Amino acid sequence: MKVHFRKESWALKKPFRFAGHTIAASDVVIVELRREDHVGRGEATGVIYRGETPDTICEQIAAVVDRLTDETTPQALREILPWGGARNAIDCALWDLLCKETGKTIWQVLDIAPRPVATVNTVGLDPIAEAAVQAESLAAFPLLKVKLDANDPLRRLSAIRAARPDARIIVDANQSWDLTLLRDVVQPLAALGVEMIEQPLPAGRDEGLADFVSPIPLYADESCFVAADVAGLKDRYQGINIKLDKSGGLTEALDMVRAAKDCGLSIMVGNMIGTSLSMAPNHVIAQFCRWVDMDGPLALVHDREHGLFYDGPLVSPPTRELWG
Repeated sequence: MKVHFRKESWALKKPFRFAGHTIAASDVVIVELRREDHVGRGEATGVIYRGETPDTICEQIAAVVDRLTDETTPQALREILPWGGARNAIDCALWDLLCKETGKTIWQVLDIAPRPVATVNTVGLDPIAEAAVQAESLAAFPLLKVKLDANDPLRRLSAIRAARPDARIIVDANQSWDLTLLRDVVQPLAALGVEMIEQPLPAGRDEGLADFVSPIPLYADESCFVAADVAGLKDRYQGINIKLDKSGGLTEALDMVRAAKDCGLSIMVGNMIGTSLSMAPNHVIAQFCRWVDMDGPLALVHDREHGLFYDGPLVSPPTRELWG
């Protein structure tokens, strides 16, 4: 098995802002695993708030290339690399290679009957008037995910609600609130029709949620990376957000699905923004999810060849030419 990897940058239609960060392009790492005439591919963005970059991901991959052999399976890969973007790209490439070599689809390998899934479209932390205009422009999307921070979240959400009275809305605070602010805004947000709040408090400082009864379900994102994290969250959250860059690939993400079901937690699948090659393995996890956030390619000026087909919010399963 030959291992090739490279960095790529995909321009965004507009800068994307969320709590503490602004990005103008999706910078990714592509891994290609070649064996005879077959090629498996995986893509990773990394975990930006943990300091991962395309350079650090490439450094990690380069450090273990000699350990990636014909005997390396997705399960064995977890003994070679920790969670994160490097393992994600290799893990997804291993699954793709398996499909190419066996002539089976990922759905046949995993015995899953695929269906199109409905994704959110995300409204970033632009100035409030601009965010409201963006929400209005997304009329084809009945479900919006609104990024919030600690700067007047109710005024922001009220403006977006006024612009889209028809929309279903979930929100993501990206760890930017404290428990006092959460207590202050949760009832008004419920009155505005918010159906879910993602990661309101900083990871590692969310113990106060154990005694907090929220009228809106709370989902863990930055507090939940791998399957071993899930059980410790069931007294604080009602669901988890699985992202393959966090989990280190599809293999661990499938374990997270099982762990969440065992704990009675609902599931969301999210993304770090990337091309359709990043989203394709997400489609597997999306089959088990209450909420689906796979709008990354819609933010790009151009997507990858053979990209996912988006019909408004509906995302079709990937073709074999793309992945799996």
